[in-house]
Amino acid sequence: MGILDWFRKKKGESKTVSRKPIGKFRVEKVLKVINRQVLVGEVTEGLIYPGYKVKGKAVSPIMRIERSRKRVDFAVAGDRVALMLEYEIPCEEGEELEIYRS
Repeated sequence: MGILDWFRKKKGESKTVSRKPIGKFRVEKVLKVINRQVLVGEVTEGLIYPGYKVKGKAVSPIMRIERSRKRVDFAVAGDRVALMLEYEIPCEEGEELEIYRS
């Protein structure tokens, strides 16, 4: 990985693999936990797994998903969860983000 690739990764400019979103996530709160961005909200469509990518104004892989303060393997439409992201992305409460398979 070259320095330019590293810089893009640090800025949250990773790419998505799939062309069509496989899910949607509505942001209710944006938090910072242990130097990581955490998005709390509801899965409005589809299925989300750790490793998938969340896309708004930037893209970041999902490192971890929690429901009721417990780690879960996936989340489905209707679930209210917290997504811990690898990189910080600009987003606001009420914004709907797209989920892509990585």
